[in-house]
Amino acid sequence: MRNWRWGFLLLLHFAFLLGTEAFKFHKTQRTERISGSAGDVLEDDPVGRLKVFVYELPSKYNKKILQKDPRCLSHMFAAEIYMHRFLLSSPVRTLNPEEADWFYTPVYTTCDLTPNGLPLPFKSPRMMRSAIQLIASNWPYWNRTEGADHFFIVPHDFAACFHYQEEKAIGRGILPLLQRSTLVQTFGQRNHVCLKDGSITIPPYAPPQKMQSHFIPPDIPRSIFVYFRGLFYDVGNDPEGGYYARGARAAVWENFKDNPLFDISTEHPTTYYEDMQRAIFCLCPLGWAPWSPRLVEAVIFGCIPVIIADDIVLPFADAIPWEEIGVFVAEKDVPNLDTILTSIPPEEILRKQRLLANPSMKQAMLFPQPAQSGDAFHQILNGLARKLPHDRTVFLTPGEKILNWTAGPVGDLKPW
Repeated sequence: MRNWRWGFLLLLHFAFLLGTEAFKFHKTQRTERISGSAGDVLEDDPVGRLKVFVYELPSKYNKKILQKDPRCLSHMFAAEIYMHRFLLSSPVRTLNPEEADWFYTPVYTTCDLTPNGLPLPFKSPRMMRSAIQLIASNWPYWNRTEGADHFFIVPHDFAACFHYQEEKAIGRGILPLLQRSTLVQTFGQRNHVCLKDGSITIPPYAPPQKMQSHFIPPDIPRSIFVYFRGLFYDVGNDPEGGYYARGARAAVWENFKDNPLFDISTEHPTTYYEDMQRAIFCLCPLGWAPWSPRLVEAVIFGCIPVIIADDIVLPFADAIPWEEIGVFVAEKDVPNLDTILTSIPPEEILRKQRLLANPSMKQAMLFPQPAQSGDAFHQILNGLARKLPHDRTVFLTPGEKILNWTAGPVGDLKPW
C-alpha cells in the first residue's frame, strides 16, 4: 500500500484548482468544435445519400419477442429495436427494393432474456439463420450478393459470435452466413475474430430520457476526481478470478480502494448520474466485453472517460476524436492509474471538457425517440453511406455460391 499522506494535500489542491476552473467553464458554457474532418462527419446528413429497404418479416422475429418481454426496450442491447423503428419512418427508407442501396433484416436477437434481464445468445444463431433463409427464399436480393449489400444490427457482447464469454465466442466465430454482410455492432476490438473488416461499431443503448431527467445545474463544480460504480470481480461466472475483465477491474480495486481521490464502489446509488456530473474522470474498464454503457454516460455527463480496454475499437471512431476527449490506459498500467491521471495538465483536462461539451458529440452517442439530426441513427446511416457505391465484385454471377450454409456448430443448424 502506498503512503498517501505527503501527496494528498497537493492532490487535493490540484483537484480544487481544477474544480474552480471547471466551475468557470460551466458558467460560461464554453465549448470547442471538433477540429478537422471529424466535426464535419458528425454533422453530415445522410438523407439523399442512400436508400434502405426494410424486409417485412413475420412478427415472431421481432414484435412478438418484444411483446413477450418489454424489458428489451431499456437494456443496453436495445439498439436493434430502436434502429428498426427508426428505419420504418426514416426518409432514407424505400419501398422499392430495386432502387435500394442497402437491405435491412429486423431480427431482435438479444430479446431472449434471463429472469435477471441478461440476453441468452444460444438461440440467436438459429434465429438469424432462419431469417436469412426466409429472405433468401422470398426475395432475390440476398442471393445476388449473398448478403454483401445487407446490414444487420448485432449488439451482443461479442456481436455475431453470439456468446457472452470471450473464449467461447472466439471458438464459435462469426455466424458463417453473415461473413459477407456489414455488421453494425457494439463490440469492437482490433485483431479479434468477432470483428470483421467493414463493421460499424456503435454505442450501446442508454436511455436518453432517463439520463436527461438527472441533469444537474451546470455551475456545480466537479469535486470528485475519479469515479466508478460496478463489479470488480464476477464470482458467479469467474470463481477463481483473473479472467473477468482480464484482471483490470480487480487491479483497480486492489490498488485504489483506500485512495481518497478514487470514489469507487460496487454499490450503484440513486445519485449515480448526478455523481458522474460531479466527477472529472470516469473509469470505463472492460468487463466480459471491452464495451459498456459507461462510455455513453461519461460523454453525456461531460466526465472524461478513462478507457481501460486494450485494442478497443470505439463507437464511430472515424467521426469522434476519442484520443482528444478521453484518456487511454493500458490494462497492465492500471496500478499506475493515480500517477497517470494526476500528471495530466489542467489545461489539457479543460480542453477535453470543452470538447465533451460539444452538443454534436453527445448527440452522436444517443438513440433518442424521436430521432434527431446527428444522433446515433444518423451516424450509422453515415457509415453505410460512406461505403457506397458497392464494388461491382460483390454481385455474384448466376449460380455462383460463396457461403457455406452448413458451416458452424451443429446446434446452430437446428430449426428455429
